[in-house]
Amino acid sequence: MNRNGSKKGRKKVIRVWTYDQAKKAVPYITSVVRSLREHRIDALNENREAKELAGKPGRPDRTALIEHAELTRRAREADGRFDNAMAELNALDVFCIDPLRGEAVVPFVHGEQLAWYLFDLFDEEDPLRYWRFHEDPLETRRPISEALAAPETAA
Repeated sequence: MNRNGSKKGRKKVIRVWTYDQAKKAVPYITSVVRSLREHRIDALNENREAKELAGKPGRPDRTALIEHAELTRRAREADGRFDNAMAELNALDVFCIDPLRGEAVVPFVHGEQLAWYLFDLFDEEDPLRYWRFHEDPLETRRPISEALAAPETAA
């Protein structure tokens, strides 16, 4: 083990999906990503309110102290719900890349390379309309038709 406590060369094997499997999972992924977004927004709002309350000038009274403690507790609970939803998504080897924008990636193999279906919660036409190779920049958006034109490789 190295100094950071991890084993050298340790690799995680991830499940790769076919396009049909990913399409069938869209309702479930949508539900979990929506929950992730809501929990993150809740936590951010509670933390913002707690910070504003703590930043008020003067010494806080009993009511303000109780309110601050309550806001902090609710923020922790929202963070816990967020972590649980993230674990639920990660157990499928689907990864949230931006909870506020409702974006996640679903792994697949294209031309013997790792690639990702790009899930977009707010894409009304098709939440899996785009994909990218693992090595592509994060902002790359390839039309799904390109990935479907060539045969997929399942590992």
